[in-house]
Amino acid sequence: MFLSQEDFATVVRSTPLISIDLIVENERGEYLLGKRTNRPAQGFWFVPGGRVQKDETLADAFARLTGAELGLSLPLTAGQFYGVWQHFYDDNFSGTGFTTHYVVLGFRLKVSQADLRLPDAQHDDYRWLTPAALLASDNVHDNSRAYFLSERQAVGL
Repeated sequence: MFLSQEDFATVVRSTPLISIDLIVENERGEYLLGKRTNRPAQGFWFVPGGRVQKDETLADAFARLTGAELGLSLPLTAGQFYGVWQHFYDDNFSGTGFTTHYVVLGFRLKVSQADLRLPDAQHDDYRWLTPAALLASDNVHDNSRAYFLSERQAVGL
């Protein structure tokens, strides 16, 4: 079930969204980042991921999101749960009139880079970076950088 733009704006204005972030590692120990074309975090390099839909199980969301974000639909068992994170943004999908708050379930996974078919729907470029290069880059969003900081900022479960 998809909401109208107006109804979705009411949801984003009123509640946190639940999402899954994919911390994707290739065979060389590099991590996948896409340059976002939409809000929030527009113009920043960010790990792939997306929202969990209403009435969608986490396993179904994981398979859908890996398919949509990586071109390779994977089962939830392909990922290693990495923790619960919170992302706060000053803007939202439609502009700057209100903030966005995500509760994010992070999953790490290893893939063969050659198996991926990276889409261009939400990212206009991709790159693979080592954790050190990722942390040194000013264009990687702080919410993605947090996954690689030595002192984890995950919410304790």
